[in-house]
Amino acid sequence: MSLYDIPLHTLAGRPASLGDYKGKVLLLVNVASKCGLTPQYAGLERLQQRYAERGFTVLGFPCNQFMGQEPGSAEEIQTFCSTTYGVSFPLFEKIEVNGDGRHPLYAELTETADAEGQAGDVTWNFEKFVIGTDGAVLGRFRPRTEPESAELIAAIEAHLPA
Repeated sequence: MSLYDIPLHTLAGRPASLGDYKGKVLLLVNVASKCGLTPQYAGLERLQQRYAERGFTVLGFPCNQFMGQEPGSAEEIQTFCSTTYGVSFPLFEKIEVNGDGRHPLYAELTETADAEGQAGDVTWNFEKFVIGTDGAVLGRFRPRTEPESAELIAAIEAHLPA
């Protein structure tokens, strides 16, 4: 199964899939509103603004698996993200990224190794996966990698559509 074929739902509950973004470079991030890393939303939004017209988008996946740091409802998450950080990139329904209830999307993503060769469970909120225009996973960046870090920007820019 391609990543494009895995059923998803938007934060508003509408059916969706990564196939809706086929041909774009994607940055998938498990997000949380009450985490020490939550300020990364600002950098994610700057990436969105900087590269959106070049065939790129950030996709946020709220997750409450790490110390209950995303307890809100869909409406509360949307309001927090838009009013606090001006988030304009798409957000999806709250999912699990690890364990028995792991969403099928993250079952696929977590098979990808990071720069140190480590695959497996997402380690915390704000883990990032770069997906190419063909749906292939191009890179995995751990939570403490800032959205505007040199290595993450290089991975995005190297694969943007011409």
